[in-house]
Amino acid sequence: MHENTEFSLSRDVEAIEIPSGRKLSLEKGTQGVITQTLGGSYTIATPYGLSRIAEKDLDALGMEKPKAEAKEKSKTNGAVSEDDVWNQLKQCFDPEIPVNIVDLGLVYDCRLTKKDDGGTRVEVKMTLTAPGCGMGPAIAHDAQSKILSIDGVDEADVQLVWDPPWNQNMISEAGRMKLGMI
Repeated sequence: MHENTEFSLSRDVEAIEIPSGRKLSLEKGTQGVITQTLGGSYTIATPYGLSRIAEKDLDALGMEKPKAEAKEKSKTNGAVSEDDVWNQLKQCFDPEIPVNIVDLGLVYDCRLTKKDDGGTRVEVKMTLTAPGCGMGPAIAHDAQSKILSIDGVDEADVQLVWDPPWNQNMISEAGRMKLGMI
């Protein structure tokens, strides 16, 4: 959509440095290029390296926030399916890899529990491509936010786990195709 678009920041913005996960401030006038715009995540390259910018700061890149698509309310009285959760998780992307976390094989487990008050609790266990990646908390938070956006879900717990260790064999066929591995 806006990938490979050059920009000059119109104002200071907060960003997350990739791969350290460290918060940093980029100053007005910083120049760079948008390298990835997937799942509401915006990765930019500047002279300081790669960073992730929040959707609320798109105006600083000279972009407008995408218009939200009208979604039909589920006619299932708030019933949540596991497919609903997996579909939301497919909207989460590693900021350095243009493949969603499901097709990368990073999501190990997804459990839904119906609560006494009628709501749904979702528990997800996921990993990262590298244990030392500082972006883990940001990716897990993104997954949690997407799960909580599902009608009927009122609790979401996303845990980072390291067993079993991730390897490239866990990438789905669709992910392999996207990465040119087939």
